[in-house]
Amino acid sequence: MATGSGGEPESSDSMRTFGAVVQALREYHRLSREEFGRLVGYSRHTVASVELGRRMPDADFVEAAEGALGNTGALRRAAGFLGRQPGLAAWFQRWAALEKVAINLYTYESRMVPGLLQTERYARVLFTDQLPPLDDAQIKKNWAARVQRQSLLRDRPNTAFSFIMEEHLLQRRTGGVDTARELIDHLLEVGGLRNVEIQIMPAARESHAGLAGPVQLLETPKHKWYAYCEGQRGGLLVSDPKEISILHQRYARMRSQALTIADSLSLLQRMRGDL
Repeated sequence: MATGSGGEPESSDSMRTFGAVVQALREYHRLSREEFGRLVGYSRHTVASVELGRRMPDADFVEAAEGALGNTGALRRAAGFLGRQPGLAAWFQRWAALEKVAINLYTYESRMVPGLLQTERYARVLFTDQLPPLDDAQIKKNWAARVQRQSLLRDRPNTAFSFIMEEHLLQRRTGGVDTARELIDHLLEVGGLRNVEIQIMPAARESHAGLAGPVQLLETPKHKWYAYCEGQRGGLLVSDPKEISILHQRYARMRSQALTIADSLSLLQRMRGDL
């Protein structure tokens, strides 16, 4: 996401609209920003930034504000329009908004290299192979949205990113040798960032805790965890602590089953040399 002064996101119509609704309800209840901030657990500065459309509210802010301002449902409905980006599937929009504020983000992928790690050439192969076919304009929008998401890796150096991906994703050589070579070079570069960890799950593995499919987990600044699981035609956002606990257990086990970070980078270098 592009940033304005002070590192906060640039305003959008949806953010300004949401902020105006918060301000109107707050003033209706005759609360100052400081009083309202104490009720919802955020600073007066944060409340002002949200109301002025300069800050994307996280899910905890929306829920706390909804409760403090009468539980009318207006804020939850308004929040449904926040962060909508062309090029992102409708079911992915809320997760993408949570990504922008996450302090920890874990990703396991068995189908394709995770979107946050893709190169343009690799991503365009995936877009081109979609059925029903996408037109050139939609492919362009999809890549623009992916680039915007990828900026998080460098724009949020205090966010810890962990990726586990299957070895066969690179053995497949999606898009051909040149595309695979460029992709591995990119993974080696990104894997050198202090806030990014990349682990490879070896193709030969007798025990695997992730056979149920891909999963993502993230922690918000308020230390609440969410999970996201995606299939062929939709995605599921999970907030139930019991379900998230199970997914945490599986991800932790996969971290121990995958190659270490150093061994994963060594494997990538060997695979690059074989191309």
